Amino acid sequence: MSVVGFDFGNESGIVAVARQRGIDVVLNDESKRETPAIVCFGEKQRFLGTAGAASSMMNPKNTISQIKRLIGRKFLDPELQRDLKALPFSVTEGPDGYPLIHARYLGEMRSFTPTQVLGMVFSDLKIIAEKNLNAAVVDCCIGIPVYFTDLQRRAVMDAATIAGLHPLRLFHETTATALAYGIYKTDLPENDQLNVAFVDIGHASMQVCIAGFKKGQLKILAHSFDRSLGGRDFDEALFQHFAAKFKEEYKIDVFQNARACIRLRAACEKLKKVLSANPEAPLSIECLMDEKDVRGFIKREEFEQICIPILERVKKPLERALLGAGLTTDNVHSVEVVGSSSRVPAMMRILTEFFGKEPRRTMNASECVAKGCALQCAILSPTFKVREFQVNESFPFPIALSWKGSAPDAQNGAAENQQSTVVFPKGNPIPSVKALTFYRSGTFTTDVQYADVSELQAPAKISTYTIGPFHSTKGERSKLKVKVRLNLHGIVSVESATLLEEEEVEVPIVKEEPIKMDTDNASVDAAPSATAETDENMQDAKGAADASGVENGVPESGDKPVEMATDTKAEAPKKKVKKTNVPVTELVYGALAAADVQKAVEKEFEMALQDRVMEETKDKKNAVEAYVYDMRNKLHDKYQEFVVDSEREQFIAKLQGVEDWLYDDGEDETKGVYIAKVEELKKQGDPIEQRYKEYTERGSVIDQLAYCINSYREAAMSNDQKFDHIDLADKQKVLNECVEAEAWLREKRQQQDSLPKHANPVLLSADVRRKAESLDKICRPIMMKPKPAKPATPETPTHAPAEGGEQQPQDAESPNPHSNNNTNAGDADGAELPPTAAEPMDTDKSEAK
Repeated sequence: MSVVGFDFGNESGIVAVARQRGIDVVLNDESKRETPAIVCFGEKQRFLGTAGAASSMMNPKNTISQIKRLIGRKFLDPELQRDLKALPFSVTEGPDGYPLIHARYLGEMRSFTPTQVLGMVFSDLKIIAEKNLNAAVVDCCIGIPVYFTDLQRRAVMDAATIAGLHPLRLFHETTATALAYGIYKTDLPENDQLNVAFVDIGHASMQVCIAGFKKGQLKILAHSFDRSLGGRDFDEALFQHFAAKFKEEYKIDVFQNARACIRLRAACEKLKKVLSANPEAPLSIECLMDEKDVRGFIKREEFEQICIPILERVKKPLERALLGAGLTTDNVHSVEVVGSSSRVPAMMRILTEFFGKEPRRTMNASECVAKGCALQCAILSPTFKVREFQVNESFPFPIALSWKGSAPDAQNGAAENQQSTVVFPKGNPIPSVKALTFYRSGTFTTDVQYADVSELQAPAKISTYTIGPFHSTKGERSKLKVKVRLNLHGIVSVESATLLEEEEVEVPIVKEEPIKMDTDNASVDAAPSATAETDENMQDAKGAADASGVENGVPESGDKPVEMATDTKAEAPKKKVKKTNVPVTELVYGALAAADVQKAVEKEFEMALQDRVMEETKDKKNAVEAYVYDMRNKLHDKYQEFVVDSEREQFIAKLQGVEDWLYDDGEDETKGVYIAKVEELKKQGDPIEQRYKEYTERGSVIDQLAYCINSYREAAMSNDQKFDHIDLADKQKVLNECVEAEAWLREKRQQQDSLPKHANPVLLSADVRRKAESLDKICRPIMMKPKPAKPATPETPTHAPAEGGEQQPQDAESPNPHSNNNTNAGDADGAELPPTAAEPMDTDKSEAK
């Protein structure tokens, strides 16, 4: 099981993985820890991540970036429209009112949804993780901004599905930072709560979170944010300043040239970083536009002056966070600053003035979110044992359920009135389940919506659920229990609906029946739960108490579940509750249908296959080029003596022809053509290479065969007692084999020595190895033949050990020549047999000298 955390930012992404020794940030192919969140569409393939960033300058209109700002948002969203003005690629309104991205791919214009492009970004991050882990990556944890709406969260889940990922949790970025901060703290208090403010200033947004820490747990007290306050706003301020300056001084309008805009924005981003550490900085760009070089200069004071409108917005999220947590700045123990844009000195000054204390940078500003996500994934994974640490997350938006209630008097007609109640208030724990009770006679609908959209800038309505059809056995309004779930990802859905019918049964009174009913209700109203009676006929105080229970999110002592249990106990002898699941149909506004997600998965697979084919084609093309250069150099160097002059010149001419073809007609060919070219060249080059290889290896293999011959000859002619049991005929056979092998080697060497180096060899290394193996196969069984076992005697005479060696019992000899009691023949004064790769050649260790 993979344990991976992904932090996909507006500008770049970071991958962290959990290992046995801790959390590591993974390096990409360029050995960098951050990978650009860029997709560049080319004529034949896509370029993702670092490759896309390298191609972006030459292909700006087909390079998609800042995709995090586009997902799950209406095209006419004013904030989205402001973002699109700074983007070089084409975005139009789709038929569903959401943006469509247009790019030229494989020679034609293609349209992509932001979710599809985000899936491509995830695919690139997934490949980086898989290369590092050498294993498939599926389960993961993905960091998202706290301000993401329900639709944006669903879009991230769909994008992960397109990339073949299965997120165990969508984790708020500030909560991930708090987890990465707190889990390693060993000095957290047991009772008193330690409050820490986390300020995350990223490329495009600012998020503030106040977390309370105790030993082994963290609790999120409040969230706040400004979704359009980040480092790119400072870049944009510099960009607008220098664009106006260059228009006045150099008479060039960079807005008329997409490439000039990209280059100036990149230069302004670098300038901002220089100003973070220096009081002043120069700007210089060669051939920015119309073949004009431009130069500029700015001081930090001037930079901060033009950024005053941006800096004035910093305090509002800080104030909202303190208000939401119910704290003052005195209650905040410390302030941790993270995010890629947290290094602007003016920002740090404002934070210091607001909190009255110096912000700290104890965490890696860019990597803390990815590490926190990997930690959360490890906590959720059964494969890792993580220190006990509880994360109590809260939801930043209030969620309400609305429905149409029937008029109490049927004679008044079919008049209907809209009712709603807050199911999950702001700050509600994640995950959470609430149960609501409805009285209905037929199919009805209920809407999930935001109770307050002032901070969201999004449509209030999230989704509509149709509950039914169902049939009541009594033909009157039936009681339905509806479960609404806020899951780990922060996505709200109506999970199920259950029809509850009381029916009379002829059964004896069973005492356990009331207990069972009470248990059933407790399981439905799992923590934290509440009940809502939505029928207008319920005019008593009990109905009011139920509604308040939903709003508060905490069941009271007089809640309906307890009363239901009491009623059931009274009627238990005669009645039984029958439970029937009722169909629930979901309609999420703006979300991709399951069929569309599947089509996107298939398209991603096709594009990934095309990318793989093109990469393999490039590899084969590079192989042709490398072979040409390598062989040409060797023909003039190490291979010079192994080829005649005429053949060398002819081969060099052929290599030159292939090189010319490679940069002309062969510039754009298929993989098979390049493979065929290499094979054609190798037909002429391999014999030369083989002659050189044989020459360099021949000496060592001949020495090995000669050693083998000499070893067996000496062993066969030895007078050592170790070989006394071997028949003379067998020894003679060994000697004959040695003579035959030596004669063969002598003859072949004479033939080989008479040939020039450029001639094909007659003595091949493989032949010499085979001859040595053949000799060993025949001689080794003979010379390793074990001594025959002697019968045991009642008493073994004691002899003095020879030459200080210990006397061993004669029956200690083993008939197995490869037993542990054997040693090499070289231990005796006789000859030493050659070792083989397969097994050592041992003789009996108990042999007396």
